[in-house]
Amino acid sequence: MADEQEMMPPGASHGPVQAISAMGFPSPARDYFDGGLDLNRLLVRDRVSTFIMRVSGNAMQSAGIHDGDEVIVDRSLSVRHGSVVVVNLNGQMLVRRWQIDGQEVGLLSDESPLPVVLTEGDEVNAFGVITRCLHHVN
Repeated sequence: MADEQEMMPPGASHGPVQAISAMGFPSPARDYFDGGLDLNRLLVRDRVSTFIMRVSGNAMQSAGIHDGDEVIVDRSLSVRHGSVVVVNLNGQMLVRRWQIDGQEVGLLSDESPLPVVLTEGDEVNAFGVITRCLHHVN
């Protein structure tokens, strides 16, 4: 049988393993630590009027909104020209860009170069303005 010394790798010891403790000064960033990361504080303006919705479809890819993403929707914000909105159009929930051209209001998507112009016969309810998109990273 081989001697124990021959089987030990170079630099190994026979004694017990000792823990190594860190030495030095604490991190200066520790003075700025105020608890955890509060996403409500960072992403939400009005907690009562803000919702998260999951998007289905790729109609707004140029705005960075993809199928399966979650969007933060603020119902307290006013819809303006160029706003990306969640709108209920004739019973269908859509994510579109709100476009105003003179007296006409339209909904623009990436699927069509021309907006869908809203008419008096349309039932339209702007649910809210999208303020952020939470995009999944693969």
